[in-house]
Amino acid sequence: MSVPVTVLCGELGAGKTTLLSGLLESTDREIAVLVNDVGAVNVDADLVEARTDLTTGEEVLALENGCICCSLGGELSRSVIQLWKEHEFDYLVVEASGVGEPEPIARQFVRGPAGGPYDLDAVVTVVDARRFYDRFVGDDSDERNDPPIPEPQGPDETGSRPLGDLLLEQVEFCDLLVVNKCDLVNDDERERVVALLETLQPRAEIVTTEYGALEPEALLDSERFDLETAADSAGWKQAIETDAADGDGDDAHEHDVDDSAHGHDGDGHGHSHDEHEPGHDEHEPGHDEHDHSHGDDHDPGHDESHGHGDGAHDHVHPPERYGIEVDTYHRRRPFHPERLAAFLADLPDTLVRAKGLCWIAGREKQAITASYAGSETSLEVTGRWIASFSEERQAQYRRGQPDLAWDEEWGDRETRLALIGRNIAMEDLQSRLDDCLLTDEEMESDWSAFENPAPTGMSETVTVSHGGSDS
Repeated sequence: MSVPVTVLCGELGAGKTTLLSGLLESTDREIAVLVNDVGAVNVDADLVEARTDLTTGEEVLALENGCICCSLGGELSRSVIQLWKEHEFDYLVVEASGVGEPEPIARQFVRGPAGGPYDLDAVVTVVDARRFYDRFVGDDSDERNDPPIPEPQGPDETGSRPLGDLLLEQVEFCDLLVVNKCDLVNDDERERVVALLETLQPRAEIVTTEYGALEPEALLDSERFDLETAADSAGWKQAIETDAADGDGDDAHEHDVDDSAHGHDGDGHGHSHDEHEPGHDEHEPGHDEHDHSHGDDHDPGHDESHGHGDGAHDHVHPPERYGIEVDTYHRRRPFHPERLAAFLADLPDTLVRAKGLCWIAGREKQAITASYAGSETSLEVTGRWIASFSEERQAQYRRGQPDLAWDEEWGDRETRLALIGRNIAMEDLQSRLDDCLLTDEEMESDWSAFENPAPTGMSETVTVSHGGSDS
């Protein structure tokens, strides 16, 4: 019988270890723990070992100096398989690094070697209520400088990837959101945090708590996880997919710009892996209507439970109540690279999230994913436009995708972005985006002559922050 697994994510200092330590103290279950810390000294592992009754500490496998979802990804699978072979236990908890992306971890337990002995039960993300409010929710009058975050020691694991983007990916790929440290926010601030989290991740159950106080039942044996559902549940994806489904003609199709799941060469789905330019899967999953009522199912000493299951009561957070707005931007004309870079360096503070696929002049092959969170935007080559292949290859892909929207001149090239903001002038934002598009005269010019900071190579990333860009 497979051993169930809970993956615990969240930024550094959010309270993952406190939550995990409380879990180990409050249950009689035989739980194995794998902890990944960023630093050379594995402080989190030391804390977990100190809270267990193990005399040797060997039940805790601590991976040092690396992120279990990337550089030590192979070691994660080997470690948990070795653990399963050498020890008897009935549950595994993986505490991910504060800069770890949850989806690659989850995939190892679903489609990797670890999927044999293990069954992924849930992905849980812990959010620091105070820090999340100050970073993403605070009013325009507030000082919205990012609050200090504990810096990882040792090698920098984030590379050029914006930290805010990683934090929101942890929110957007999970089954349960634990809003911790609610003692540091007032009731209105807490409600605003929950409302924005519901917009960013409509599917997840949300619980609010202080000092990581949760009953074991909230974290174990929930049977919440489904890979395909989790991969497509982010609010920005749902906005884009709804826009594509509601549109007609050119609006009837949407590229999957999931950063970690690219297309399969030769299967007729998405952009090709060929010529070292892998692309996106083209999948159009169905979407359930999610009940945003908040249930009473788990109320073990924390403030309240925001559930989507039985026992839900009339306690909803409609986004508009808190000035949260979701919109999409879809155009079949390329951005001028210099004007786009200037725009990204001067985004309004009221914009919380923007993500989607961009067509940038001078990058006729590259399908580029733009992802904004916090105060930075990453531009990353995540695929290749089908229209950039030979006519024979184009025909091959189009036969496999009969619903693919196709422009006779430009093929599948397009920009489709989801925009999430609070008290935002969305029409002004869309107008500013339009100002970044090529003019009719520029459409006839030599696009290669433009100064172009956009990336060119597969998985190459350019980060644009307020005031400039770094490759």
